[in-house]
Amino acid sequence: MNAQDTLYTIALSMIPSLGLTGKRLLADVPGGAATIFEFRNDIRTILPGASQRLVDDIAHMDSLLGRAEQEMEFAGKGNIRILCIGDGDYPHRLARCEDAPIVLYYRGNADLNGRHVVGMVGTRRVTQYGIGFCQKFVAELKDLCPDALVVSGLAYGVDVNCHRNAMRYGLPTVGVLAHGLDQIYPRGHRETAIEMQKCGGVLTEFPAYTPLDKRYFLQRNRIIAGMSDAVIVVESASKGGSLRTAEYAGGYNRDVFAVPGRLSDPMSEGCNALIAENKAVILCGAAQLVADMGWEMDATQRKSLRDGIQQELFPTLTEDEGRIASSLSLDEAKGIDRLSCDTGINPGKLGSLLFGMEMNGVARKVAGGGYVLAMPR
Repeated sequence: MNAQDTLYTIALSMIPSLGLTGKRLLADVPGGAATIFEFRNDIRTILPGASQRLVDDIAHMDSLLGRAEQEMEFAGKGNIRILCIGDGDYPHRLARCEDAPIVLYYRGNADLNGRHVVGMVGTRRVTQYGIGFCQKFVAELKDLCPDALVVSGLAYGVDVNCHRNAMRYGLPTVGVLAHGLDQIYPRGHRETAIEMQKCGGVLTEFPAYTPLDKRYFLQRNRIIAGMSDAVIVVESASKGGSLRTAEYAGGYNRDVFAVPGRLSDPMSEGCNALIAENKAVILCGAAQLVADMGWEMDATQRKSLRDGIQQELFPTLTEDEGRIASSLSLDEAKGIDRLSCDTGINPGKLGSLLFGMEMNGVARKVAGGGYVLAMPR
């Protein structure tokens, strides 16, 4: 995306009357934000159903260009990359979410589109149990999946422990912030954030000088969920932001895992509830995660599966089962309705076939109700 298109996209992201999905829809029109700007004085030509408030706000889009220019100047001076949706470096997993931000600001060197991305979240009031799990899990993950990217929120407790252990054991780690890159909150994590930028980075959807707002901390949780393959809740009370992250992840068809705890431990109540309500898979360690996610397969095997030669790996499948296996992938969950459209098999019959394929280790049901291809044993 050229500088002018980037400028228009930033300005579009600043229109006050638009929600997250509204901005995304406008950015997706042919020509993107540049087209919106071109028709700013007659937007109903391309958007007949636009509300009067939207018409008025877009008509004054010129007034936002100055603020957008300031943001681009700030980014240039601060070694910040501006990632607009549609750019090759924009997190492609996140881009598939309907409420993905149309602009991200990124300072760091980690590949946001790496092969394996793990979101790790939890309570700010982390216990020794949670601290111990973070250290052991990240150490094992480094051995089993050395290219994994660890994503969290740089908050007190679980988040910062995950970041620091990732750096300790040599895994890249990215912190998703709820404010602009002119500051780091909490201030006590500033040195950690600086160190992360050498082996990961910090990422936000908010422009510089955005005031701190409690709402933004919940809003940023969708980015952690959306850019991850799997989200792990390490510890959580019965209510908390990490449960919202798990909710986002389930809605995006990401795999959700939770670390179990004793029933008497307040900081395990949320995790235990996620497991009991089948909203998360119980997680005992990194080896289980790597196996459940199919990450122990080498690149050739994964490519073969994605290229549709599942029948060579599962030669005993019936014709209908083969069609289902060919439609499934290792990392994108599909629900019954979508599988029915892909295969032409009615939903009732699909349910029975998928149950048999689960029993035979061919398919796997994930949190949220979708199915993925299971890793051959």
